[in-house]
Amino acid sequence: MSSCNTKMAKALWMWWCLFLFSSAFLLSSEAKPTIPQPQELRSFKIQKPKDSARGCSYTVSIKTSCSSRSRTRDMVSLAFGDAYGNEVYVPRLDDPSTGTFERCSTDTFKITGPCSYETCYLYLLRSGSDGWKPESVKINGPYSKGITFYYKSFLPNGVWYGFNLCNKGSSTMELVGDPNSISQM
Repeated sequence: MSSCNTKMAKALWMWWCLFLFSSAFLLSSEAKPTIPQPQELRSFKIQKPKDSARGCSYTVSIKTSCSSRSRTRDMVSLAFGDAYGNEVYVPRLDDPSTGTFERCSTDTFKITGPCSYETCYLYLLRSGSDGWKPESVKINGPYSKGITFYYKSFLPNGVWYGFNLCNKGSSTMELVGDPNSISQM
């Protein structure tokens, strides 16, 4: 009987070791969450706004990195929207005469554009020779919870740069908006 108990104990010990090894392997190979990084998007096509588009109000807060230049005179455009084709486009956010986008500052804008659901993409376009490094962009809308996109990198010149987190998004989204629909808060 002692021999039988010893064999059973060895078998249990082997199964226990196999279980621990398997568990450790599965836990170590589990997918780790990734932080999205901004990407270039060269294919935006801007449309004229539709007259039938309802107007909704958005608050956009842009924090400029403390490692950015002291200020920028570059032109900065903004585009954001949802996965259903509801898009807001602002051709020029900046105003060099007011000190917009100075180092370590947060600028808040009130934007009117087509109503949308959850914002899932955001792109910025910088045109000029100064350079600019946004830290983050937060968008709050009437029908969605706020979302923050973290850039933490200098924007390339002359190309849309940002994030597309939409499940059914496309890289050739069309933008609509009213060029006169922005005011700084």
